[in-house]
Amino acid sequence: MQATSTIIFVAAVITIVGTTIGVDLGTTYSCVGVYKNGRVEIIPNDQGNRITPSYVAWADGERLVGDAAKNQATLNPSNTVFDVKRMIGRKFTDKTVQADMKLWPYKVVSKAGRPYVDVEVGSERKQFAPEEISAMVLGKMRETAETFLGKSVQNAVVTVPAYFNDAQRQATKDAGTISGMTVRRIINEPTAAAIAYGLDKRGGEKNILVFDLGGGTFDVTALTIDNGVFEVLATNGDTHLGGEDFDQRVMKYFMREFNKKYKTDMSGDSRAKQKLRREVERVKRTLSSQPSARLEVEALFDGIDFSETLTRARFELLNLDLFKKTLTPVSKVLEDAGLKKGELDEVVLVGGSTRIPKTFSTNQDNQPAVLIQVFQGDRPMTKDNHILGKFELTGIPPAPRGTPQIEVTFEIDANGILQVSAEDKDTGKSEKITITAEKGRLSEDEIDRMVREAEEFAEDDKKTKERIDSRNALESYCYSLKNQIEDEEKGIAGKVDEEDKEALETAVQEALDWLDENQEAEKDEFEAKRKEVEEVANPIIKKVYASTGGDAGGAQGEDDEDFDHEEL
Repeated sequence: MQATSTIIFVAAVITIVGTTIGVDLGTTYSCVGVYKNGRVEIIPNDQGNRITPSYVAWADGERLVGDAAKNQATLNPSNTVFDVKRMIGRKFTDKTVQADMKLWPYKVVSKAGRPYVDVEVGSERKQFAPEEISAMVLGKMRETAETFLGKSVQNAVVTVPAYFNDAQRQATKDAGTISGMTVRRIINEPTAAAIAYGLDKRGGEKNILVFDLGGGTFDVTALTIDNGVFEVLATNGDTHLGGEDFDQRVMKYFMREFNKKYKTDMSGDSRAKQKLRREVERVKRTLSSQPSARLEVEALFDGIDFSETLTRARFELLNLDLFKKTLTPVSKVLEDAGLKKGELDEVVLVGGSTRIPKTFSTNQDNQPAVLIQVFQGDRPMTKDNHILGKFELTGIPPAPRGTPQIEVTFEIDANGILQVSAEDKDTGKSEKITITAEKGRLSEDEIDRMVREAEEFAEDDKKTKERIDSRNALESYCYSLKNQIEDEEKGIAGKVDEEDKEALETAVQEALDWLDENQEAEKDEFEAKRKEVEEVANPIIKKVYASTGGDAGGAQGEDDEDFDHEEL
């Protein structure tokens, strides 16, 4: 009897399920795949693209989804909806929804305490729940799959961020139902990435960390894979952190620059914001491969053409706190999983935002060369670790500190041979070093000893790191002020009277001289010295911004992050 039941059950499953598609429902882009001929195939849409913008628009009463919707967004901003994943399963009063609403060109209203998008459909206004908009995107994915497969599709597996709560997961499932499909499984995005990564991996047990930084969400998951069996050990993340946040920071920066330069205010113009949003996204993508990119928008606002350059250094400065924010979940996941960094076999990077490279730069003005030193060990201070080798990259063109962009790459082959290279992104000049096992690599005993020392001195190392961070923060602040004093176009040169300028220059130079003589000072001393400089600088900067109609370095309260990320 039991065997018969099992056979009936299996037959029933096969009859009900049929073809099942996998949909990655993203904040900015979505894609659809199917398991066919022993492998997963990502299906291109009607434009030939493997990813489809998660955009829905209404133009002249017609509904557009995907590329067609995004392509007309600039001309029809108030009727083009995107980023609904940032609303789904949330309340209207949610702080993140309220913050995002300031930059969305379309209208969001409250209905039964939940956010609904309000758009013009034909001659009337209609409200749609985030689930309905997501259902339209899912419907587009289903249509793409059906065209490719040549048959009807009723079932789907849909991904969600690992840190989505129950309400957000249920809302996503509801979106699938509204689209006319049965959602067989809601699967965490990092788990899906690990499965895709591990499908063709065989062999012993492996510990994997999936770092998924996408358009709107961030997840970190630790898993083990053992011959095709996956076990999630721990997960962490932020459901409101991703490429969209980086775009918003850059948008706010350029809006501030535009308003300041032309003595106007474009913040209320949804079409201007949509034009800027599109160009900002393009510039951000360019910065993945270039040290700087030019932003050009014709007739941005009031017929004014806007053209500015964004460097990687500026992009990193605007988003530095967001980049640092990604590190806390990584530490938490490792702690929850009971893993040390050295026990990870693989780190899998997922999401478009992981393409933002980490670059190094010079720390002195007009520095012609950089010394690249390669260390092995677990201690924060290089002097406490084992040096494997060093080389010099020369021929760097004269420039202010922090301007040159130097990309350092580590490559290790199957034989354990490490190659480290450094390239000046501006000139293309590069140098490299190859480190073999016999060329200074540590023995197992040495590694064990260093791990023990690292654990033993963890508290001391933490204090040392805090002290050095304070020193570096003071130095960066002083050089930042120095550049502002000398920069006539973007800084305060020419906008401050001689007496204030002299007072500021004196305060900065005294702090830098003190730094040279007190490199080993305590954290409190560095912080006190910075406070001294701030007491001189802040009133002067505030006066300058007040006289030019801008905001004084972000002292406007917690209402908005718009002004929290000035260089000063």
